[in-house]
Amino acid sequence: MSHFKQLPEFEKELKRLGKKFPSISDDIQTFQKIIELHPVGIGTNFVTLHHSPTVKVVKARLACKSLRRRSMRIVYAYHDNEVTFVYLEIYFKGENEAENKERIEQYIKKIG
Repeated sequence: MSHFKQLPEFEKELKRLGKKFPSISDDIQTFQKIIELHPVGIGTNFVTLHHSPTVKVVKARLACKSLRRRSMRIVYAYHDNEVTFVYLEIYFKGENEAENKERIEQYIKKIG
C-alpha cells in the first residue's frame, strides 16, 4: 500500500487553493489513484524533474473540476524503496508560471 505525505508548504498552498477551487481535495484523491498505478505517470501530463536510484521528482497536470481545464500543477516525490509519495508543491498555472525549483532542490538535499 502506498503512503502519501505533504510538505508544510504544500499544505498551506492546498488550503489557500481549496478556498478558490472547492473540488481540489476530490481532484487530488482521483490523482492519487492514478499515481498509485503509475508512480511516475503516463503520457504527456507528467514530466520527471529529478531521477535518482531512490527518488523521482515529478511535475504533473492536475485535472481540476472547478477550473474545467487542466491548468493546475502538482509536484511530488516518489520514493521507490518505501512506496511513498511526498507532495512538494501545488499551484495554479495562472498564478505561477513554473515550479519552485529551490524547494525541490532543498528537498532532494534533505533526503540525501
